[in-house]
Amino acid sequence: MIKNVVFDVGKVLVAFEPIEMMKKLGFDKRTREVVFNAVFGSELWNINDKGTLTTEELTQGFIANASEYEKEIKLAFEHVGDSIEMFPFVMEWMEDLKVKGLHLYIISNYGEYTFEQTKQKLEFLPYMEGAIFSYQHKMIKPDLKIYEKLLADYGLKAEECVFIDDRLENIEAAKKVGYAGIQFFGYEDAKVKLEAMLG
Repeated sequence: MIKNVVFDVGKVLVAFEPIEMMKKLGFDKRTREVVFNAVFGSELWNINDKGTLTTEELTQGFIANASEYEKEIKLAFEHVGDSIEMFPFVMEWMEDLKVKGLHLYIISNYGEYTFEQTKQKLEFLPYMEGAIFSYQHKMIKPDLKIYEKLLADYGLKAEECVFIDDRLENIEAAKKVGYAGIQFFGYEDAKVKLEAMLG
């Protein structure tokens, strides 16, 4: 029986749109492509989520990926908070699940700098009974340990948890630990699948 709903954050509860953010900064198409690849599309972005490098180390690493775009890379990283906005359906969904008596949690790959830039936008956090943000624990999905960490920290049973994430590999990892899983393709689809699972 499912008692706990565990959410990813990016692309499930919030939109992550770095290209749109860079358009607002006035970057042309070529600059957007280069800066995206140097920052948001780089392996260093995953390391950012792991929380093992300082902001300065990350910035210098991003610049090293495309040094001729140093100014634009710095500007984009400074404005990373502008790339994230909470989806409009989220608060109603959280309230509905709470009314049903469900317990809500988070497992999210999230960098510390990004979190500090965006935490005021994450209005759903008060609805959560617990959260594992990757940078705080130096581990990222789909590492099985991050799913086990949530269970251990909050005294949960995997078979009573369903994990909702947009990435299939993260769902498959959660299932290996014993969670049920729903791959997120959109709110209405996920809501229907979750309600069916809850019976």
